[in-house]
Formats: sequence, C-alpha cells, structure tokens
Amino acid sequence: GSVRGAVSDDRPYRERDVTRRQYRRLTPSPALTSASPGVTMASDMRVCHPLLPLVAALLLADCSSSRVAPRTVSLGERIELGHIIYTVFDTQWLTHLGEGVDAKLPQNRYFLVRLSAANSSNAPIIIPPMTLEDDEGKTYNELSDAQGAPQWIGLLREVKTAEAAQGNIVFDVTPRHYKLRLTDEDAQNAVLVDIPLSIGNDLPVSPLPSDEKK
Repeated sequence: GSVRGAVSDDRPYRERDVTRRQYRRLTPSPALTSASPGVTMASDMRVCHPLLPLVAALLLADCSSSRVAPRTVSLGERIELGHIIYTVFDTQWLTHLGEGVDAKLPQNRYFLVRLSAANSSNAPIIIPPMTLEDDEGKTYNELSDAQGAPQWIGLLREVKTAEAAQGNIVFDVTPRHYKLRLTDEDAQNAVLVDIPLSIGNDLPVSPLPSDEKK
C-alpha cells in the first residue's frame, strides 16, 4: 500500500505561531477544570478577605473594653489591691534632705508621701514601686536613694505576713497637682490616689541651703 507522509504546513512560521497562541487561550486550562472546588474556595476567601479587618477591630475593641481604668480615691482611704492594703496619709515638701554639709539638694523639690502598705497574705511579699502622675499624663518614679529623708521606707520593701511597711516614699518633682499610682504585688491592678496641691502649708518656704558661706 501507499505510505502517507506527514501533511506539511506551508503557512509562514509567524502565522502558525499566532494560531497556536490563539488555540491555547481558547482551550481551558487542565488545572482549572480539574480543581474547580479549589477555585470556589479561593473565590470564597476573596469574598471573606475584606471582612478580616472588621473582625480584628471587633476583637481589639472587646479586649480594650475589658480593661477597666484605675479608680481614683482620696487621701486616708483604705485601699485593697491583691494582698496589699494601702493607706496614704499625707504629704510634705522639702527643700533638702539631711543637714549641714551632708544635705542633699533636689533638682526641683523633694516630695514625701507618708503611707502604710500591709501584707494580708500568708507569705512575704514585695511592695512594688509607686509612681506619680501629673495632669498631663507624665509619670515620675520614686527616688532610688533618699537617704536623709525622715522615715524613708526604701525602694526594696519586703513585708512579712501580717506586717506593714510604714513611712515615706520620696520623689523629686515640681510642686503641682499629682495622683499616686498604687498597684498589687503583681502590678496587674492599680488605684490612683488624688493628691491636691495646697497653696498654703504644703509648699516649702525655707530657702535652699547655700554651699558655703563666704
């Protein structure tokens, strides 16, 4: 019998290439036809994607609403935070600590806060550091070295069961209105103690001690 040879394509090469590309565009991709469920899932994800920021915002709002702002109390009130029972009694402004050549001078003014912090647990606890907050939201830490201050209770305060740390904590700040932030032993819960600025007796009137008299 006769042998049939391959049919030759006499069209120019460029024309044949254009025809092949047109054919590929019109022919469905096997990956798409065999994975139609995946295409559906991808389209569903595209629909859900714009909702993700809304869901995240709702979750953040729920978390923030669960955080309760610290309540504010007055001087002399009994405050229970965790296993610590605080009472803030009064305050005092000083122009220096100590006397004579050993006197320490502040950058602003020494501010003493007299308080009691009792341990109501059945184990020793550490009374955490306390901070002052002004009306602008700026915070001020306790002085780590207030030697010479009357009845200074120190910065590291371990209190045994049924005992209390009583005395003064010391700050170096400008005389103005402040709130004292107290926390429990784990620093998870806080209370603010309002400390009004009295224009009369609270402000120091004595001059700063001079370095040397000529």
